[in-house]
Amino acid sequence: MLLELKELNYKYPGSVGDVFRDLSCRVTEPGFHALFGPSGVGKTTLAKIITGEIGGFAGEIATRGTEQVLYTFNLERLPGWYTIQEHLEEITPAANKEKIKELVESFGLQSCLHSRFAQLSLGQQNRTNLTRYLLQDFDLMIMDESLANVDELTKEKIILKIKALFPERCFLYISHNVVEVSKFCKQILVLRSHHKNPQAISLQGLDFREGRDLTKMELEQSMLEIVNAA
Repeated sequence: MLLELKELNYKYPGSVGDVFRDLSCRVTEPGFHALFGPSGVGKTTLAKIITGEIGGFAGEIATRGTEQVLYTFNLERLPGWYTIQEHLEEITPAANKEKIKELVESFGLQSCLHSRFAQLSLGQQNRTNLTRYLLQDFDLMIMDESLANVDELTKEKIILKIKALFPERCFLYISHNVVEVSKFCKQILVLRSHHKNPQAISLQGLDFREGRDLTKMELEQSMLEIVNAA
């Protein structure tokens, strides 16, 4: 067990409606996993509860080997006075600096290194943000729409690179894209309305990697299972 949520209950301060009601789920092994569900169901709220940004909930969060948890999200900002290269060099631990070049090249950021964050496109900004998090030490990384505004081919290349470079780390990928979730993720936690029981359903994804074959039928069947669960 790497992460387990036991009978989690939460409502926003001042609200009469629950966000989570007796929510239980767990991630038991490293890999690239997903948190999937319709808008407004509480995916970001759950991510922030796991990372400790939101408190005031009832229930239990149990971890083993996940002491260092990072949360990266869409449209996160960086200081404007550094170039991208200066920022990456500044915030990367010494033991991880050898990874900078490989990630920059894999994520297509070579042309951005001498630019400031505000000069980048939205897709370049998100790739830069994700890069700086991957250069840190972590056990679990929650990626909340972290690859929004990135084209599909580049996104696939990035996800496959992450899976190849960090096979012993745990990732929880939040996305509205059922194709991505089905294709790339190992375990898929489908989050549903608190009116449904159970509120979270765990499914097996296709966990696509370099060198593996994947048929159209396999992908369609997996996507259908996810949609039906949601």
